[in-house]
Amino acid sequence: MCPQNVGHSATGRFGLSDYKANGNRWLSKSNVHQEFNMKTIILAGGLGTRLAEETHVKPKPMVEIGGKPILWHIMKIYGSQGFNEFYTALGYKSEVIKDFFANYYQRQNNLRIETSSGQVQVQENEHTQNEDWIVNLIETGKLTNTGGRIKRMKSWVGNETFMMTYGDGVANVDIDALIKFHKSQGRLATVSAVRPPARFGGISFENGIVKEFIEKPQIGEGWINGGFFVLEPGIFDYIENDDTSFEKESLEKLAQDGQLAAYQHNGFWQCMDTIRDVALVNSLWESGDAPWKSW
Repeated sequence: MCPQNVGHSATGRFGLSDYKANGNRWLSKSNVHQEFNMKTIILAGGLGTRLAEETHVKPKPMVEIGGKPILWHIMKIYGSQGFNEFYTALGYKSEVIKDFFANYYQRQNNLRIETSSGQVQVQENEHTQNEDWIVNLIETGKLTNTGGRIKRMKSWVGNETFMMTYGDGVANVDIDALIKFHKSQGRLATVSAVRPPARFGGISFENGIVKEFIEKPQIGEGWINGGFFVLEPGIFDYIENDDTSFEKESLEKLAQDGQLAAYQHNGFWQCMDTIRDVALVNSLWESGDAPWKSW
């Protein structure tokens, strides 16, 4: 979901091999009392109707940038900064996302298959980086609204500060700086406020003579909700049920109560909302100068 307008207004790390399942929690085998890696919820269950050219066969977060789903790029943004535990809220065409991650390790590496027995052996490809992620794929309903999807994650994130973002936007957000800002404000929620990219080139002129031309700049007026939230468990009290819109109801009420802070991100941000957006981010990736690529 591409975000709406908003007003002006670390953590312990573990590797995959150190975890074991315990109900809805992942505990470290080495020391269960250590601080957990802050969890990240990614909303990936919407219909993506404005990108129907792609989403009639796949959910929007699986639309590709450079041969990899948007969802993978978002996880790389967090993972490259040390946050590797994801809780993906699924809905529309959830099987596509499940299949991608269920077979991810095999697709990344070499396989030896014995056709007579069906035995498959995986040999790691020395040229492939195998991400050290924990990916929880949680069914949150096909028609559930954004707030409802977040509330359905309550038992998974527990009574801890957590992060949340949408499955259709990339940015070069400094996650550590975002978390530090959130803690300094002492509010229930912090949203990353961004300036949207202009659809056309910007021209500055005087007496008919162009002084400056910028091709599709980040415009200097207005801030919008760019996702990349840090949230406290208290925000669940602002979500009534599956039909609650996090943007239209929860965030508005949080703002009214003085419980919503805005972290101003002046760097790159791009929402994947149209075919034009898909073409833009793919061109940036292919140029080798993708601003969100921090790995």
